[in-house]
Amino acid sequence: MNLNSIQRTIIENDVIEALRTVYDPEIPVDIYELGLIYEIDVDDEGAVAVDMTLTSPACPVAGTLPPQVESKIRSVPGVTDATVNLVWEPTWTPERMSEVAKLELGML
Repeated sequence: MNLNSIQRTIIENDVIEALRTVYDPEIPVDIYELGLIYEIDVDDEGAVAVDMTLTSPACPVAGTLPPQVESKIRSVPGVTDATVNLVWEPTWTPERMSEVAKLELGML
């Protein structure tokens, strides 16, 4: 398989929609709107690599959330492989949240 840029964009958009179904258990906002997803890369073969963080290194879901995210990505049509890289730089702050998330949490 050798995906063109349009196909990669479609997969990336579908991955984003899948990530919007994953919620931080302590905050009633999905992880994409919360700003925990730093980068999504879809290669020519349909493999997806995601850089994500958590709200804190001491987050109680540090062991379970990344595998859940990987599983959601793998369920997207066209995805041939998925890798989730847990990163800590830059540090997550509430400024990373979308306006949708801030509105949902009463911060706007």
